[in-house]
Amino acid sequence: MAAGLIRLHFHDCFVHGCDASILLDQTPTIRTEKTAGGNNMSITGFEAIDAAKARVEKICPGVVSCADIVAVAARDASAYVGGPTWNVKLGRRDSTSAYPDVAVTDLPSHNDDVETLIKRFKGKGLNVREMVALSGAHTLGDAQCSSFRDRIYSDGANIDGAYAGVLRRRCPLVGGDNVTAPFDPVTPDHFDNKRGLLASDQVLYSGGGVTDGIVREYGKLAGRFRDDFAAAMVKMGEIQPLTGSAGQIRRICGAVN
Repeated sequence: MAAGLIRLHFHDCFVHGCDASILLDQTPTIRTEKTAGGNNMSITGFEAIDAAKARVEKICPGVVSCADIVAVAARDASAYVGGPTWNVKLGRRDSTSAYPDVAVTDLPSHNDDVETLIKRFKGKGLNVREMVALSGAHTLGDAQCSSFRDRIYSDGANIDGAYAGVLRRRCPLVGGDNVTAPFDPVTPDHFDNKRGLLASDQVLYSGGGVTDGIVREYGKLAGRFRDDFAAAMVKMGEIQPLTGSAGQIRRICGAVN
């Protein structure tokens, strides 16, 4: 659950800003982001957000946005599994539209190279160091077989052979796209250092790359990684928020008022 809530916040903020657009369900007038590329069958945590929203609405109706609940839930999820905590800036409002086409173009892919990752994060106002720190969230949760199959069956892939062998026993060459494996096989539910499961994780330490030194630094200085991750989460949470009279405070997170 912790990984899902952190990922939910990330995938919300990277698509048209932190506005809870990812929570909107499909309707005749809204095309949901939930089934867009990068989200389909891989985003979880909706029920937890809905439950939190229902409780908040009973206490102070029409005051706390779904976007703020998503941001707070990500912070609390990190702390719950031993990760860092941070002060969440509040005051976001909720979108009245979803943006599935932006989800397709703007969300990072498991096959992105370093240059593409840097470009995607720069487009959201995040620098290289912040990109590496946020990628460290892959210490938690699972990845679908479809997102790492090519890597574990490629003779030229930069991956430990024994680790690849373990993954092949879980992920067949054909079929089983939705079978999952933990990002970190040793401590999958604890916020710490990890192995590189996805190609987009491994390229951050590819040997001679612009991000190699940052990865080595975080591997040696866990405290610095935690601090940088927290700071990057705060900055990410400030991407294009709706404030003032923009948007609305949704009564139900999956639908506009």
